Amino acid sequence: MAGTFDKMKVEFVDQDESVQVVADTIRSTGEVPERYVRHEIKADAVIVDAEGYNLPMIDMSRLLNPEFSEEEIAKLGSACEHWGFFQLVNHGVDGGLLQQVKADIAEFFSLPLEEKLAVAIAPNGMQGFGHHFVFSKEQKLDWVDLLFLATRPIEERNLAFWPTKPSTFRDTLDKYSLELANVSAQLFKFMANNLGVDQEALLGPFKGLPQSVRINYYPPCSQADKVLGLSPHTDGVGMTFLLHVNDVEGLQIRKDGNWFSVQALPGALVVNIGDILEILTNGKYQSIEHRAVINPDKERITIAAFHSAHLFCTIGPLQELLKAGKVHYRAIDGVEFTKGYFSAKLEGRRYLESLKLGI
Repeated sequence: MAGTFDKMKVEFVDQDESVQVVADTIRSTGEVPERYVRHEIKADAVIVDAEGYNLPMIDMSRLLNPEFSEEEIAKLGSACEHWGFFQLVNHGVDGGLLQQVKADIAEFFSLPLEEKLAVAIAPNGMQGFGHHFVFSKEQKLDWVDLLFLATRPIEERNLAFWPTKPSTFRDTLDKYSLELANVSAQLFKFMANNLGVDQEALLGPFKGLPQSVRINYYPPCSQADKVLGLSPHTDGVGMTFLLHVNDVEGLQIRKDGNWFSVQALPGALVVNIGDILEILTNGKYQSIEHRAVINPDKERITIAAFHSAHLFCTIGPLQELLKAGKVHYRAIDGVEFTKGYFSAKLEGRRYLESLKLGI
């Protein structure tokens, strides 16, 4: 059965160019194609190893332990409110499964291009291997090859785009997606506790725990200061889990007007709040701009799992969080929200800001 993503009718321009092939080409020519050159990068200040700029760490085992849960829930709420990002440790996802996920993803991207193109994104489609969010021939492109798949609920999967090489890929991703669905359900409940709202009220828009994954391959670029792996954006979902497949850093988040680099903890899941949770919490939790930068010498591979609202819901501030009638966001239909997010072309917080009411 074709997934809902394939029915969204967002108009994209077909792109069959692999960034990995482009990267191989410029090793001999030395020139980055103009479509990938991002002149704005040099104007951005980046904070590296600055005191106070380390992502909060949240321990799932403490959240689940009655002795420490209250303290850890408070830390979780603070991270969501002041950072919009945190690193989740002791999350309970089997270490052997994580290693298999990493191995399968690395093997897929090492395949010859023609084999990866067997699961290429269809014209105006969303799922598969290729580029995303390409709306015009003149648009600047991100320095990334990706594989995007709807993973949950199971009936939303379109297996035509699920690789059969390596042979373990499908089974591994199925198990991984289930593990993350369970982790996300637990986190939503702890967030509801922190917010002082009914769990069902917060979980309502996420009925069925819709989930998709974006697997990213960022080739090295000798002129890394000219390209971006992923343009500055927020995630139009509830919550995202990022797993680093290899140890190469590249995630940067915007805080206090500056970019700073995230140093992922071994085995941790980097979790961030998406636009939908910011709206539901009436702005208490923050959906933060982030981007991916490129390493000049090493490839970087990640898998991001997005946990979104189901399409047929209304996305708006929870009534329990409204004080003195101050509503900061307008309510919006789930289908309208999703179409608007994709049509906004991942331009920072522009779409999210457009949903704000005059305050």
